[in-house]
Amino acid sequence: MSDSVSVTTDSMLQKAAIPILRAECPPGACVCDRDRLLEDPAADLRPLRLTRAEEERLVARIEQVASYADLQRLQNAIRRNLGTELTITPGPNEVRTLRGIVIRLEERPGLCRKVRQSVPAAVRRVLDRHPAIAWAILDAGGLFG
Repeated sequence: MSDSVSVTTDSMLQKAAIPILRAECPPGACVCDRDRLLEDPAADLRPLRLTRAEEERLVARIEQVASYADLQRLQNAIRRNLGTELTITPGPNEVRTLRGIVIRLEERPGLCRKVRQSVPAAVRRVLDRHPAIAWAILDAGGLFG
């Protein structure tokens, strides 16, 4: 009896020591290299800590952005918490519409394809609602002098 209790306690402690990680994607649906990342003991697991619930909170937070400074703070938070870069730059060609602004979440092992699509889409929705942020992005690139 005491052996089973100690085994149960040990397994509970091991589970508590393991951080909550994003659920595995269905085979063939994603190319996040989750397994390769989990096998490497020196790997940065920050992207795997972004669960579906955390992803929804991140998208909701992005959609609350109301200024260019707020967007920059959010970019810094993504860099710090996920170890990846959210880049928002004018495209290589002439920018006539918001589609000319390139929004990209850097690919990293462990970062799901859905996240790499949902985050830029949320930023694009913010730019649609707040054109002043888009103008500030263009001005940061030196468009207005």
